[in-house]
Amino acid sequence: MPPHPGPPVRTRRRQPSKMAQVSSSVYARLPTERPNPRTRHIDRRSALGIARAINREDALVAAAVSRQSRAIARGMEMLAGCLRRKGAVIFLGAGTSGRLAVLEAAECPPTYGTTSREIRAVMAGGKSSVFHSKEGAEDDPLSGARAVSGLSRNDAVVGIAASGVTPFVRAALRAARRQGCRTILVTSNGRPPGDPAELTIAPDVGPEVVAGSTRMKSGTAAKLVLNTLTTGTMILLGKVYDRWMVDLKPTSRKLRLRGERIIAELGRVSPARARALFKSAGGSVKTAVVMVRKELTAQQARKLLAFCDGSLRKALEI
Repeated sequence: MPPHPGPPVRTRRRQPSKMAQVSSSVYARLPTERPNPRTRHIDRRSALGIARAINREDALVAAAVSRQSRAIARGMEMLAGCLRRKGAVIFLGAGTSGRLAVLEAAECPPTYGTTSREIRAVMAGGKSSVFHSKEGAEDDPLSGARAVSGLSRNDAVVGIAASGVTPFVRAALRAARRQGCRTILVTSNGRPPGDPAELTIAPDVGPEVVAGSTRMKSGTAAKLVLNTLTTGTMILLGKVYDRWMVDLKPTSRKLRLRGERIIAELGRVSPARARALFKSAGGSVKTAVVMVRKELTAQQARKLLAFCDGSLRKALEI
């Protein structure tokens, strides 16, 4: 006769964490998670009908971003202030938002001559997540906090999270704020509970074409906000003269030719003369323009620009 199995063993059912419970209820109320009444039965439409429906929704995004102009302008001033104090700007996110952060940081050095220390990006899950989805990485608040360790009050962290409640991003912003950093949250769902950032930029794009697919309208809105934030910051820092990117790095043939065209335009010289000036100036558009407009040597032009805090406009108006 087999031995009595004894009383049944009760396994303790694992309870979701408090954060997960809160997140579940919060996510359910987010506008970007709700069904869009304008795209009801989109799966029954033709390809042309689908394209038109998506385009109509996309057309709402620019107006939503425009309504955030004051907040974006404040963000520009915050970032410009940090960079003037020799601080750093860190763009940070998970999933699509993290890839937008990487893109924004990667575009600044060739366009505006920034360094990888001044402007950089952090992606939840590490560099490999840029190419291969690691969506679970967004749920790790400890990694978010570690990502901003060692920052100071001279630095700024720009967190991007369509939902506004991504644990990785929220934890990073809170940790950065405790360290005295300037903090900005870019989201599509209004001011989130707990208000993790000093400044929230939240274009109201409404529900997505496909409920919850925030790489669409929310992603587009975030890209527009980031474009404006970085471009405006660089303009405030004097890296743009009139409408020209005068701090570009000639790291490719395209950029070198662009630099020569800018010198020819602003220096009022021939393409051949612009090419020679660019070479004499060590690949600096601003130095070359000051050389020809003020009739200075490269060394003298660099000293004048340093005296003017790198501003071409100030140097030309002296």
